[in-house]
Amino acid sequence: MDERRKIEEPVSAEFERFNKDFEASLRSETTRLQSAIDVILNSTGKHVRPLLVLLTAKVCGQVTDNTINSAVLLELLHTATLIHDDVIDETKQRRGVPSLNAIFDNRISVLVGDYVLSTALIRSIQTGDLRIVGIISNLGRDLSEGEIKQLETAEESILDENCYLQVIKKKTATLLSACTEIGAISSGASAEVIALCREFGEYLGYCFQIKDDIFDYFKEANIGKPTGNDIREGKVTLPLLYALRQGREEEAARYLDMILRKDFGAENVDSLIEFAKANGGIEYAEARMKEYHDKAVDVLLRLPESEARTSLIQLADYIMTRSK
Repeated sequence: MDERRKIEEPVSAEFERFNKDFEASLRSETTRLQSAIDVILNSTGKHVRPLLVLLTAKVCGQVTDNTINSAVLLELLHTATLIHDDVIDETKQRRGVPSLNAIFDNRISVLVGDYVLSTALIRSIQTGDLRIVGIISNLGRDLSEGEIKQLETAEESILDENCYLQVIKKKTATLLSACTEIGAISSGASAEVIALCREFGEYLGYCFQIKDDIFDYFKEANIGKPTGNDIREGKVTLPLLYALRQGREEEAARYLDMILRKDFGAENVDSLIEFAKANGGIEYAEARMKEYHDKAVDVLLRLPESEARTSLIQLADYIMTRSK
């Protein structure tokens, strides 16, 4: 049994229900829309977010119909944000295959993203729980604000670790914390347990995004985007932020000037990557990632022991050690 299947085992039947419901939720009688939906379904990732919803609900007691519905709506919301992000970033590949906007165009991609987002909102209302509707509403705002904050940070070359972490909180941590919080709500957990689950998801979100950012510094990272892509877009992430602080003053000043001038040709991007590596940037980012991982696990250990809790700990480990 591979690592991922082992993690899924406590909710394998429920995960199968999610997969069927997710696919059914996206069906359309409009030919071009269905063609786009087929592309989405053929390129979806590992469904980490719905798995979080299901496992958290299981830890808190039981997976209900509302849990399945919540897992679907959160994956729909996440999918919509990815479609819109690819348009904003002019990304032509996702997970090694052509993105929706590369196959169709930006007009179709934006409209498909809106369709998927609207479907998610309908599903949130169908939960009949105003707490879930409120979380989803705030989440949509946070994700948009995080994306704008990241664009602003890149355009103005704001090189500050606290600002970097603020972007992560809005773009990634809020989504994962919504998954774990809603998972707990859907199972009927107490307010205290719901708060713990929300905290676990937030820490896990920081861990997840730092790992993604580390991938950008390695050619062997098989994540469907070129090495140094973040740097080319002006996104200075944790390894490079640390190197700019710790590197020799003269060398750091030269690379800082390169960033401020946005001189991101291929040779300069390679140099910035090597500068980050040579000055301990990767090791620092990995240490920060482990801090968040350990905080997440510590929160989990305050919940009752179960197979689902063990799977959540394994999922936290997987997020930190994954190769793509």
